[in-house]
Amino acid sequence: MKPLNKAEKKVLDLIGAKLKELRIKKGYKSYETFAFDKEMNRMQYWRMEKGLSNMSIATLLRILEIHKISLKDFFKDLE
Repeated sequence: MKPLNKAEKKVLDLIGAKLKELRIKKGYKSYETFAFDKEMNRMQYWRMEKGLSNMSIATLLRILEIHKISLKDFFKDLE
């Protein structure tokens, strides 16, 4: 797999920051507790929050369902 370029890395960083923000708003201080409670792999979730994982759309949709937010709303202010 080809390494990410700077623009792609920036987008993954923005997505990760937004996921962390949503988790904290949901009352979870720890990514580990959130991942455990939502039956997700904690290291995979940590990598997503850190912008280190090129996650699948299915995984992102699952997380957005947990937060009750649409794809459109998730990405609308992520520029």
